[in-house]
Amino acid sequence: MSDSNGRPPNEKLFQRYLAALGVSVREPGLDGLQELIAAHLTRVPFENVSKLYYQKHNDLHGLPGLELYLDGIESYNFGGTCYANNYYLNLLLEYVGYDVKLCGAGMTNPDVHIVNIVTLDGREYLVDVGYAAPFLKPLPRDLDRIHVVALGRDRFELKPQDEQHRSRIDMYRDNELIHGYTVKPIPRPIQHFEKVIEESFSESATFMNALLLVRFDMDQSVAIHNYNLIESKGTNYRILALESESELARAIVDTFAIPRYMVEDVLANMAQLSGNAWT
Repeated sequence: MSDSNGRPPNEKLFQRYLAALGVSVREPGLDGLQELIAAHLTRVPFENVSKLYYQKHNDLHGLPGLELYLDGIESYNFGGTCYANNYYLNLLLEYVGYDVKLCGAGMTNPDVHIVNIVTLDGREYLVDVGYAAPFLKPLPRDLDRIHVVALGRDRFELKPQDEQHRSRIDMYRDNELIHGYTVKPIPRPIQHFEKVIEESFSESATFMNALLLVRFDMDQSVAIHNYNLIESKGTNYRILALESESELARAIVDTFAIPRYMVEDVLANMAQLSGNAWT
């Protein structure tokens, strides 16, 4: 087996990855795929604390290497944003034998998000562990009606493919459309996204000016978006306003178990938390 760039995989690193997720290699199939996705979303958070920390201390302006990514998961309870979470899951899926392709998704601009499309028994499934969304199961692309995933105040609608075979996901919050993306089902090497990944580290970029941390369980989630702590379960949710930087730091440490010194270091380097992760 080889990764999407044609390189033989590092056996030790991928075994570490599987151990971090708490899963073992299974014959590729829908149940095994669902197990991997659910494990990723429940054990590896969407978060940009690591992005900010690695930029400051490692001069990072691109993807962390796989070893650094795993170090973060194992040692600091880090995860990543869409680029790292979905790209490294892509390599892991390929390593364990899935037919998977990395694809770009457009928001306001083209290819600013990346997702995976897995083919099983002639059917394609959308796999996205990098959208801070409760996509704990593979999402079928061959739809004849809207497929809905909902949790708390959020509802995600996956639409049937358009005439160009693209899939569209729209995110509604309190029944208001606030975000979404359109997937182009064209396989892309990770190098295709180098420019947009580098731009995500610019001073004006969303995740340089906002905090978003989200972890899921099978029917619940906990999120911190700037100074709000949001707990969701089923159709219910609770929002707790955090009144100060110290209260925010304590919430991140208590909820996500990221070391306090790292959290305080990142917060001290942010002039303000004015960005909205969904605009």
